[in-house]
Amino acid sequence: MKSEDTPFVGGPLDGRVLPVLLGITGHPPKTYRIPVPDPDGGEPTVLVYRRVQAATSKRLGLHQGWKYEYAPEGDTSGRRFTLPWSPGTHKSGGSGGATPDGNADE
Repeated sequence: MKSEDTPFVGGPLDGRVLPVLLGITGHPPKTYRIPVPDPDGGEPTVLVYRRVQAATSKRLGLHQGWKYEYAPEGDTSGRRFTLPWSPGTHKSGGSGGATPDGNADE
């Protein structure tokens, strides 16, 4: 697996540069979650960092890497990978057919 040294901005990891594994597309993940164990043995606190563009070149405006910014509100995007055929993932209230509830032939 290939990794990239990625800077972290804000939060407890401010100023640190950590190696982050790259995905199939060659980019680091959009969100980076870091579990921090509770000293009393309770539920761990999860620090959430979001991937943002680090910089652009002046002349052509090309992308020049990624950085992670601290998200104090946590993971509020609600985006999780779900398969279209998984139960409970359909957004439409219809019957699931190719045509709407009313027949187009009528």
